Order: sequence, then C-alpha cells, then structure tokens
Amino acid sequence: MGEHGRRWLFADQLGDHFLDSDDQPVLLVEAGSALRRRRYHRQKAHLVLSALRHRAAELGDRALFLRTATFGEALGRAGGKVTVCGPTSHAADAFVRGLAGVTVLPSRGFTSTAEEFTAWAEGRDGHRLLMEDFYRDARRRLDVLMDGDEPAGGRWNLDADNREPPPAGGLDVPGPWTAEEDEIDERVRHDLDRWERDGEVSFVGRDGPRTFPATVAEARSALRHFIDHRLPAFGPHQDAMLAGDPFMAHSMLSPAINLGLLDPMTCVRAAEAAYRAGHAPLASVEGYVRQLIGWRDYIWHLYWYFGEDYRDLSRLSARTAPPAWFEELDADAVEARCLSWALAQVRDTGFTHHIVRLMVLGNFALQRGYDPARLTDWFHRCFVDGYDWVMVPNVIGMSQHADGGMLATKPYAAGGAYINRMSDFCGPCRYRPARRAGEDACPFTAGYWWFFARNQEWLAANPRTARGVHGMRRLDDLDEVCAQEAARGDAPL
Repeated sequence: MGEHGRRWLFADQLGDHFLDSDDQPVLLVEAGSALRRRRYHRQKAHLVLSALRHRAAELGDRALFLRTATFGEALGRAGGKVTVCGPTSHAADAFVRGLAGVTVLPSRGFTSTAEEFTAWAEGRDGHRLLMEDFYRDARRRLDVLMDGDEPAGGRWNLDADNREPPPAGGLDVPGPWTAEEDEIDERVRHDLDRWERDGEVSFVGRDGPRTFPATVAEARSALRHFIDHRLPAFGPHQDAMLAGDPFMAHSMLSPAINLGLLDPMTCVRAAEAAYRAGHAPLASVEGYVRQLIGWRDYIWHLYWYFGEDYRDLSRLSARTAPPAWFEELDADAVEARCLSWALAQVRDTGFTHHIVRLMVLGNFALQRGYDPARLTDWFHRCFVDGYDWVMVPNVIGMSQHADGGMLATKPYAAGGAYINRMSDFCGPCRYRPARRAGEDACPFTAGYWWFFARNQEWLAANPRTARGVHGMRRLDDLDEVCAQEAARGDAPL
C-alpha cells in the first residue's frame, strides 16, 4: 500500500483531485448509519450511493470498498495507515481526527486554501468580511478573468446586467445534460426500496430517474454541455423563474462539484476559455465564475471561520417549527402558485436553482419565522447538493439572517411584487401580489409586512432596511394585516 497507506475518500470526495497519484490505493465506505441519521430525499440517497459505487467500480482492485454499519467498523476492518483529506462538516472532521492511524490532510475541492482565506480575513482590519471583497481578491490570486492588473472588461461585478426578468417566450436554449442509468443505478434503487420496505430507512420526496452526474466522465460531459450550449444565455436571466422551465440556463453542476466529481477550477477555466474564444459573453461568464471562486468558496470558509455554534444562532428570535406540509413537500396542499411550484420541484427532483431557494422557499420561511436550525436541516436533507457546510451559512446567514448580519448586510425578504417581476407565477395564482389584506391577499406581500412588524426594532437599526420600517409605519391597515397573517397559523397557503 505504500508508505502513506490508503487514501480514504468520503462520498463527497470522489474525483481524481483528492488523490496524489494514479496508482494510490483507496478506501471507500458505504456506511448504513449515514442514511439512518437523517430522513434524506430519496433522489439524494440514490445519487450519493450511485456515485460511491460507480467510483468503486472504476477503481477496481485499487479500491477497498466496504459496506458496513458504521464508518468506525470499516476503519477497523481496513487496518493499516489511512490518510484522508479534510472532511466537509464539523462532525466528520472531529470524528476523523479522533481515529488512531488516520492522518488528516488539508481539505481539497475548493479554489482558496484555509490559509489564504485567513490571511484575507485578518487583513480586513475590522472591516466586514464581504463576499465581493473576497471574490476580487480571489480573481487576482487565481488570475481569473484578468487583463493584467485589471478585471476583464474593466468591471469586477456585472450583476447589474444579470438581473433581467424572464423573457416572455422563455429561453431558447437546449435543455440540461441528462444521465443514463445503468446496472449500478438499478441495484441502488433495489437496495433503497428494500431498506425502506424493511423499515431501516425513511425518505422524503419522490423517486425518479437519476438527473445528475454520478461519475467523473458524466460530470465532464455535463460541464461541456453547459459551456457549449447554456453558458452564453446564463447571465442575464439567472435570477428569473419560469413555471415551464425550472432549470433555465443554470449549469446544474453543483451536485457534481459537491460530490467532488469536478474540480471547481476546471469549471472556471472552461468558462473563461469560452469568453476568451468569443463563445460566451462576459456577463454570463463573470456571473458563473462569481458563483464558484466567490460565493462557493466564501461559504465554505465562513462555515469553518464562524465555528460550530454558528448553526444555533437565531437573532431574529424565529422559533416556529416548519409545518408538516412544508417538511413533507406537500405541494398539492398549497394554493400560492410560486410556493406550490417550488415545493413540487424539490419533491420531484431534489433541486431548484438559487433564486427559488432564496426568494421563494427561504423568503417564505423568513416571513413565517421558521426555526433556522430546523430549516437548515430541511435544506440539507431535501436538496441533492445540500451538505452541512453548504446549508449552515447559506440558511443561517444568507436566507434567514439568523446571524444578525455577520454574513449578509440585510435580510432577503420581499413581497409578491418581486416574485411577480421575476417570474410568471402570479398571473394564474388565486392570490394577488398587490394585495396585502383580504381573501386574495398574497401571502408573500402580507407576510413581508408581518415580518417587518415583528422585527421592526432590529430592522430600524439597519440602514438597508430602515426605509422599509418607515414605510410599514405608514400603513393604515397594519394591525389587520398582522392579525390576518397570525391567524393563518401553520395551515398551507
């Protein structure tokens, strides 16, 4: 096995960039306890097991593939020296560091190291750790979309060009890459059916054909399909939503990247090459690059920088348990068209793009005061690309503002007018986005003002939300709106 022993690959570390050589021996573990620990989306369980088993098949004799009740049991059976790249959760990190005979290496799969992030953060000299500043620093360090010392095109941030509402006729782009299931997928589905039938595990969401890559080869094909056919149209409408086109021109690559099947810098360089060759406009490429070397790495590093207690923050005192219809993805019980559609997408695919997560699902939960920790767990379990490091900062900090502004400068609350402008949901909906009181009052419009009323002292102190508080105090029907929303309770809307 060599001087350093086997490289243990977790199921989100499956790419070649987690190995040191082409002949390094590997340990792969399928632990039953991982599926019993949480009630995951059925398609997420399928994707992870499929990817793990495909990797074992690809490596052949190089891999010791153990299917055990626990990871500890597997390590005991493997014996000898083991190395592992830093895992992606606090719990897993503490576990591997407590194991005898296991050497923990620096984490991989991200574009900036912990040392680089710490150096940047400590150099802020008391200033906020803004993603935009981190992103610009990363662009310079990694020499991405740079023309000498200046950003390509003369601007760092092209967000203003990428906030267009959906085009009336939809996007004229090819659909996303699609997977073809094989015998391994068939066996995974058989096992999941059997375990669920025997009561060993329980799932949320519906089963369906595997949508996302489960191998490095599939992931590379999906990347090439996105770069060639979808990236040019990605930018302008990346914040838009269409009922008939749930994926728009989004890459759909986050599940593959978060499984470790793609190195994010491979994606970045491919997108940049498309811009340099004149195949994709700068606004689309910059928007995509920002998601990877900016937002994704920023979230990863803040997960560790803020520490384990960050997940328990609830500075807006949100304590309501998400109702059963929300937890169970019961889209058919909901009349609000945008929310019903969003829940249906999660139920049927385990995926939605980022604006649906933030401005429909997260926005609704914020307005209703759902408990941030329970909501974080829901996102973690229900999304195929959801992991602890992904969802803790994104939900606690970005979506629910439960950290009081450590990550984002304001809560992402919005009424029905925003959803109406950025989607085609509102026209056929029984609720009217301009109405805040009455039987046809939009739950998002009314909920927006109810959220401001409950948190007005906190929001009045924030310059970015103080105007909203001022507007709220001028409403002559605020008491009626608040009573109306409180009376909804946990009934589906």
